[in-house]
Amino acid sequence: AAADGLGSIAIDTTQLNMSVTDPTAWATAMNNLGMVPVGLAGQQLVTDSICVPGFDPSLSMMTGITPINPMIPGMGLVPPPPPTDVPVVKEIIHCKSCTLFPPNPNLPPPSTRERPPGCKTVFVGGLPENATEEIIQEVFEQCGDITAIRKSKKNFCHIRFAEEFMVDKAIYLSGYRMRLGSSTDKKDSGRLHVDFAQARDDFYEWECKQRMLAREERHRRKMEEDRLRPPSPPAIMHYSEHEAALLAEKLKDDSKFSEAITVLLTWIERGEVNRRSANQFYSMVQSANSHVRRLMNEKAAHEQEMEQAKETFKNALTGILTQFEQIVAVFNASTRQKAWDHFSKAQRKNIDIWRKHSEELRNAHSEQLMGIRREEEMEMSDDDSGDNPSKKLRVDDSALAAQAYALKEENDSLRWQLDAYRNEVELLKQEKGQLFRTEESLTKDQQLQFLQQTMQGMQQQLLSIQEELNNKKSELEQAKEEQTHTQAMLKVLQEQLKSAKELAEINGHDESQANEINVLTVALVNQDREKNSEKRSPGLKSEKEALLIGIISTFLHVHPFGANIEYLWSYMQQLDSRISANEIEMLLMRLPRMFKQEFTGVGATLEKRWKFCAFEGIKTI
Repeated sequence: AAADGLGSIAIDTTQLNMSVTDPTAWATAMNNLGMVPVGLAGQQLVTDSICVPGFDPSLSMMTGITPINPMIPGMGLVPPPPPTDVPVVKEIIHCKSCTLFPPNPNLPPPSTRERPPGCKTVFVGGLPENATEEIIQEVFEQCGDITAIRKSKKNFCHIRFAEEFMVDKAIYLSGYRMRLGSSTDKKDSGRLHVDFAQARDDFYEWECKQRMLAREERHRRKMEEDRLRPPSPPAIMHYSEHEAALLAEKLKDDSKFSEAITVLLTWIERGEVNRRSANQFYSMVQSANSHVRRLMNEKAAHEQEMEQAKETFKNALTGILTQFEQIVAVFNASTRQKAWDHFSKAQRKNIDIWRKHSEELRNAHSEQLMGIRREEEMEMSDDDSGDNPSKKLRVDDSALAAQAYALKEENDSLRWQLDAYRNEVELLKQEKGQLFRTEESLTKDQQLQFLQQTMQGMQQQLLSIQEELNNKKSELEQAKEEQTHTQAMLKVLQEQLKSAKELAEINGHDESQANEINVLTVALVNQDREKNSEKRSPGLKSEKEALLIGIISTFLHVHPFGANIEYLWSYMQQLDSRISANEIEMLLMRLPRMFKQEFTGVGATLEKRWKFCAFEGIKTI
């Protein structure tokens, strides 16, 4: 962006002239400064800012300097930094109202302070006493678009540009001697010193840009996390007789068994099993148990497939090993003297390398095949040892134990089923004894109770909302009163400031006395505001406000000269991003014994600052 901005700056041909007659000097200026030479005596060298038809290519041969390409970005008053191996040659710059003379090239370059982040403002010192704001703008507008010029009476000014890269072009003019017209008066000349300036506006814009980039980065990371996050599992429906009947059908289907068993497990863990639904859950558990035999059959089928794959792999490995043996036999036959003598030295070397490699591969495959055969022999020996009578007795005992355990489980299940039937009979008896209370009336009573509870909750919410609305209305009225009071006091202060300035001009007082008058009037306004705020300032509403007051008190205590509300808000934003500057200011205005507001400066430099004054209030009590 900086390069595009540099390339987009155009030069007014009526404001910049160079008195150069030597082509070597012209080439040096073009190479080092990137300036378009305009108004030269004789033939015009540059017709426009794009093409240079009158440029002689033989200049590069005479001067040893590569001719500059006019299409590169940066063809303006100040060029991009030149290579380190080429010395910078600064030329005289002619403007309408003044002339800039370059510094002595043997002197060291002017010193500059460390560049602040997002710097768009420069300090220009050493201006001639008779230099006007129009002359300053005429000189520095060639570096880029100027948004503001703040000139002082002491021969310096601050210039704010539209972009950051324009500051680098302005820094290039540091060290030039500026002369107004052709006058030799001391007040019409001065040596410019251009340096980086630290401005709150620049830093604030830089911070906003950084925050925007941080938000974009957080959004990008969140989108990436959301994209990589695994999908959430499907929601489990609540238990009902209809859903239980559907689930029982799904449990019998092999394709839907995995999904159905998850729902059944969730229902059981939720505690949906009771006397009424025990039989239904038992039937579903029984359906889940019926899949055990299917899973065992699938396992056996997979084991059979694995055995077939092993057999296929063993046969393929045997065939590969046979082919390796044949290849090794070919290499061994080639190494016999009858055929070996007819090969060249390089061919013998290659055949020897191939033979060794083939033998290594053959041995590795042979060991792998022997390992497979040893495993089969061990499995066969295990099967033979299983025919021992002692092992048969152990197997028979374990089978009997398994049968006894299965019979015991079946007996327990029958007992539980009998208990479930008994519970159902008791429930039917209770329902017959309460015929006057039908199921429809029960549901109506439940719906009525639910509606009553809902109405009570809505009434409570409505009351709380009305209380909040009343509180907000009272706060809004207080804020309006404070605003009108502040506006009235501001008008009084402006009138006092005008009268103080007139008195200072008449009596010859300096700005310090005007500041003292301003501070005294602000102190009187603050006292009046403290009295009014003490009357209507309520107590703390929540623990959050107490925490905010503690943090703000600590922050202002370590800043004895006070801090403006933007600085304080930027600090609090790091702790709580949802807090606003309005909320902080209202909290400070509610506590006049702890915090006071003062105005510093005069005119355009007028600034509001908050100070911590709780210790002063304790001493006066």
